[in-house]
Amino acid sequence: MALPIRFTELVQLTSLDIAPASISFNTCTLESDHFVCVRQKLNEQDKPQVIIINLKNNNEVIKRAISADSAIMHFNREILALKAQGRTIQVFDLGAKAKLKSTIMNEDVVFWKWYSERSLGLVTDTSVYHWDVFDPTQTAPVKVFERNANLSGCQIINYRVNDDEQWMVIVGISQREGRVVGSMQLYSKNRGISQNIEGHAAAFGTFHAEGNPNPHKLFTFAVRNAAGQGKLHVVEIDPSENNTRFVKKAVDVYFPDEAVNDFPVAMQISKKYSIIYMITKYGFIHLYDLETATCIFMNRISSETIFITTPDSESSGIVGINRKGQVLSVSVDENTIIPYLLQNPANSSLAVKLASRAGLPGADNLYQQQFETLFAQGQYSEAAEVAANSPRGFLRTPETINRFKSAPQQPGQLSVILQYFGKLLDKGKLNKYESVELIKPVLAQNRKNLLDKWMSEGKLESSEELGDIVRLHDLELALTIYREANVPPKVVAALAETGRFDEVIPYAREAGYQPDFTGLLQHIVRANPEKGAEFATQLVNNPGGPLVDISRVVDIFMSQNMVQQATAFLLDALRDNQPEQGPLQTRLLEMNLINAPQVADAILGNEMFSHYDKARIAQLCEQAGLLQRALENTDDPASIKRIIVQTDKLNPEWLQQYFGRMSVEQSLDSMDAMLTSNIRQNLAAVVQIATKFSDLLGSSRLIALFEKHRTAEGLYYYLGSIVNLSEDENVVFKYLEAAVTMQQFQEVERIVRENNHYNPEKVKNFLIEARLAEQLPLIIVCDRYNFVKDLVIHLYRSQQYKSIEAYVQRINPARTPAVVGALLALDCEESIIKNLLSSIDPAAVPMDELVSEVENQNRLKLLLPFLEKALAAGDQTPAVHNALAKIAIDSNNNPEAFLKENNFYSTETVGKYLEKRDPNLAFIAYSKGQHDIELINLTNDNGMHRAQARYVLERADPEVWSFVLSDNNPHRRSLIDQVIATAAPESTEPDKVAVAVKAFLDADLPGELIELLERLILEPTIFSDNASLQNLLLLTACKAHKGRLMDYISRLNEFSSEEIANVAISQGLYEEALAIYEKVNDHVSAANVLVDHIVSIDRAQEYAERVDLPEVWSKVAKAQLDGLRITDAIESYLRAQDPSNYNEVIETATHAGKDEDLVRFLKMARKTQREPAVDTALAFSYARLDQLPELEDFLRSANVADVEACGDKAYEEGYHQAAKVFFTNNSNWAKLATTLVHLGEYQNAVDCARRANSVKVWKQVNEACVAKKEFRLAQICGLNLIVHAEELQEVVKQYEREGYFEELISLLEAGLGLERVHMGVFTELGIALSKYHPERVMEHLKLFWSRINIPKVT
Repeated sequence: MALPIRFTELVQLTSLDIAPASISFNTCTLESDHFVCVRQKLNEQDKPQVIIINLKNNNEVIKRAISADSAIMHFNREILALKAQGRTIQVFDLGAKAKLKSTIMNEDVVFWKWYSERSLGLVTDTSVYHWDVFDPTQTAPVKVFERNANLSGCQIINYRVNDDEQWMVIVGISQREGRVVGSMQLYSKNRGISQNIEGHAAAFGTFHAEGNPNPHKLFTFAVRNAAGQGKLHVVEIDPSENNTRFVKKAVDVYFPDEAVNDFPVAMQISKKYSIIYMITKYGFIHLYDLETATCIFMNRISSETIFITTPDSESSGIVGINRKGQVLSVSVDENTIIPYLLQNPANSSLAVKLASRAGLPGADNLYQQQFETLFAQGQYSEAAEVAANSPRGFLRTPETINRFKSAPQQPGQLSVILQYFGKLLDKGKLNKYESVELIKPVLAQNRKNLLDKWMSEGKLESSEELGDIVRLHDLELALTIYREANVPPKVVAALAETGRFDEVIPYAREAGYQPDFTGLLQHIVRANPEKGAEFATQLVNNPGGPLVDISRVVDIFMSQNMVQQATAFLLDALRDNQPEQGPLQTRLLEMNLINAPQVADAILGNEMFSHYDKARIAQLCEQAGLLQRALENTDDPASIKRIIVQTDKLNPEWLQQYFGRMSVEQSLDSMDAMLTSNIRQNLAAVVQIATKFSDLLGSSRLIALFEKHRTAEGLYYYLGSIVNLSEDENVVFKYLEAAVTMQQFQEVERIVRENNHYNPEKVKNFLIEARLAEQLPLIIVCDRYNFVKDLVIHLYRSQQYKSIEAYVQRINPARTPAVVGALLALDCEESIIKNLLSSIDPAAVPMDELVSEVENQNRLKLLLPFLEKALAAGDQTPAVHNALAKIAIDSNNNPEAFLKENNFYSTETVGKYLEKRDPNLAFIAYSKGQHDIELINLTNDNGMHRAQARYVLERADPEVWSFVLSDNNPHRRSLIDQVIATAAPESTEPDKVAVAVKAFLDADLPGELIELLERLILEPTIFSDNASLQNLLLLTACKAHKGRLMDYISRLNEFSSEEIANVAISQGLYEEALAIYEKVNDHVSAANVLVDHIVSIDRAQEYAERVDLPEVWSKVAKAQLDGLRITDAIESYLRAQDPSNYNEVIETATHAGKDEDLVRFLKMARKTQREPAVDTALAFSYARLDQLPELEDFLRSANVADVEACGDKAYEEGYHQAAKVFFTNNSNWAKLATTLVHLGEYQNAVDCARRANSVKVWKQVNEACVAKKEFRLAQICGLNLIVHAEELQEVVKQYEREGYFEELISLLEAGLGLERVHMGVFTELGIALSKYHPERVMEHLKLFWSRINIPKVT
């Protein structure tokens, strides 16, 4: 009998270059039957790879160079999840080449997998996390529950979640008691509790039992316990209240006798067949029925362990991978499983249920026989049950329905056919024929509610026939049935009948159906015109192109006289304004111009169309009274002139815009026509148009147009609108002419006052000729453009004196100078001019111009009354005061007092006026105004050097001083003489004198400066004790007259000694610097000069003895030390009691061997200094002087000397007695032993070596003792050396080199009894005896042969 399963090898991984070592639970993952994912690294040199095999694409292999601890692929998408370093999780979309998510866990992830198409399950040592990879708000995994202790120490091999994600189970295994123990933790999310279960494999599934409204949620697991018994359990979780409770199952799992250590490793549930697939470690597969837990099949499918499994994509079987790399697929063989079960009569019931449940062949005869038997026995309900449950519904035929319809009716019971249909409805969905047969009697009984219920539950199969039956009762429901049955003609008809026109086109497009849209539209238009318009729009706007001809649609609407609907349709259909739509655009406008002109006006106003027949439309617009639209659509000049003169019927603003579209010539012709037709009616419109388009049409042509029609009014209003913006002189002049004509004198006055673009000469002449009653416009023009002389002449000759007065009094008093000048030129009487001036406020008159004007005509005295009036009014204008000054000078009316006391005249102007008249008065004016250059030139030209010197000193301006002391000034010497002789000594202001001195310095005049300073300092003046000037004198002498410096130093007392001394030193004047320091008792600085500059140590020492100051002695001591006069230096340091330079003193004295002097210095230093260098130097000085008692006393006293360093140095330099003292003081036995050797104290040296216990010390003492033939002591040292194998050879060579063979043998023999004696000692003794006492060799070998290196001895 054929097997009930299909067994297939999908691929052999090793054939795809997958190494066998990479095929394991830790490196190979299988999340679904789509992808196998392998991590591989062949050797240390190779880069790690992740290899993906696409099982659904001809086993396509994808390799990526990726290093990770684990890699798992998504169920069916190219999404790869990677785990690195135990905690870093990253998810990549390989197709999109993008990272989807990334996170770092707080603990290591020990197991993970995709538990759904969206989410990962992550198991750590303590908890379980879920992570929705596609939820952008879930940036990190979410903790679901904590692990129980029963999984501690287990290897986690699986994690499962049920479909509604309310139940989870972790599966782990561990090695205990010589077997593999399975441990599980079952967790309920709703209850928040866990249950520990012993088990090796588990799965979640659902089963829908017949008669229950809801499916059962089941949990199944398998275990092999300590007794070796296997069990499969199926239990219900979250039972539904409406279901019959599922009885939990527990059945034995068979394991062959030879498979003692076999146990379940994987479990999957087929949703399609409700079959449990269980795989064991030894490669056995078990198939169980989920409902009854009955074992269907069991056999071995692999000799190797299948370490990972997954359900197939159709949920009909299982896919797994074994350790050989075989990817195996196992599923139910639909053609053989039922016959296989029927072989065992005990499984007949299971076979029937499975065949019915899964629609499997093989049990049809049983169902047929059972149905016939029951039907023949009149058990119609049971027969209906059999037919309803028949596999693949093979008994659900029209014949069966007819048989039930013809069955006899039982009194008081439901008809047999309805019982049959009831069974079918309980089973599921009816087929097409059953649905029709059921609905006929139901609708006949007017029980449409049942139809609605069954349709909503999906119990009926839709068909055209069913829709036709339902259409008579419910059109909407029939439409639904037609849709489901895919009957496009009837769907479209139903949509039209229900008024759902907007759905017709989308449905037709979706169904690929082309209905008769024209006929359908005619039907809809008659039924619902508004909906018809919408539907027509949809037909025309179809994305694939219009479904009806637009003209035909218009015909349909117009046939019903539906102008409004046709208009709405065309507006939408023609919205793209295409050239080929011109006729339709024309038709749209025609129908509205005839029937609804306002609508046509709106359409034209929106400018939606541009391809219609404009001539035709313009004609219709004119007929309809739409003159504006007629003008917009015509280019005929005659038509335009005919229409445009009717300005009373046109919008003024639009009319202006219309002219903006016309050419210049057309515009002018049209405006001419408008003025010719009716100038009164059209003048305002023409003026507005002319104003707006003045720049385009040209002001000259427009002026000519208005002048042609002799309309000053039009010209006035037109030009009035542009005159303020125009720069055309002709425009302004024509406007003035029109304004005069219109008697708009205020406007004339405004224009001449404010406008800047007229010809003043032309306008002036025009206004004179116009002889206006009011002369104000003429006055304004003449005032603005400086025609004052012409104005005055015109007014004077016209005897309009009042206008002249009005002009200077009210209009522009600033023009008074020009008016007075013109009157003087006309020989006007002085009385008239004086009267005119007396009537003017002086504050309003520009005095400088008035004075200049009158002065030019030598009539300055004429202004005296007017100037006195201004002065009385407090006028401070320089021109007023200049004029008064000039009048005072010319009249000799006490001018000097005026020049000194008056502060408002221009000193420069008046000074210039006086230069030739009176230089002294000019000097007063220039000095008052500080006109330096003018004053200097004046005094130079007139020999006034004393006055110049006094002025320059008083001025105290560096720039003035620089000018007069310049080499280019030929009068410099004369000025300097006067400054030194008169100006400077007379001055009482130090600051100004200081400026003068600095000026001499800046001018590099040291000789002259010294003359000046000697006059100021050495002679009795207020500056004699001035410190700054004394400093300056000394500094100048340092640089210019060094020979005078010493005399100045002795005579002066207020100078800055430090500053002057430093300058003297910089100039090499050391004796002078010394004299300065001695004068101010700065002895340290004086010593510095002697030492550092004069470089005389003897003089410095003499100076130190004279002043006897510690600071001076320190300075002298340092100089003596630098000069290697060490004894003198130390003596000076002692006198200064200054130990600060101890380092240099120690170094220098030590090198020079001045130990006794150094001891004196160091004793002094120790009084204030506690420094290791001082104490160390003192100790070593004692050593070199062989003052050992003093050294011992010093070491016993408190000190900070480096005794170790002193000892080392004494030892190196041969001061062994001193070294002995040092090493004894610090108990350095090793160095003391070496020192004692040099002193010949061998016994003491050995004692010290013993206390030091150092190989190096023993070696040194041994060598010394051997050299001095102190063999007893040498042997003591040697015994401490020969126990060290590495020292033995050196000791032997030393004795042999010196020829002390007997002593060597004695030493080695003595060493045989040592506790740490080694083979080398016995061997070397044997060698020595063989060399020097051969007769004793045999005895030695016999005694110690086992401890001798025989080859070396031989």
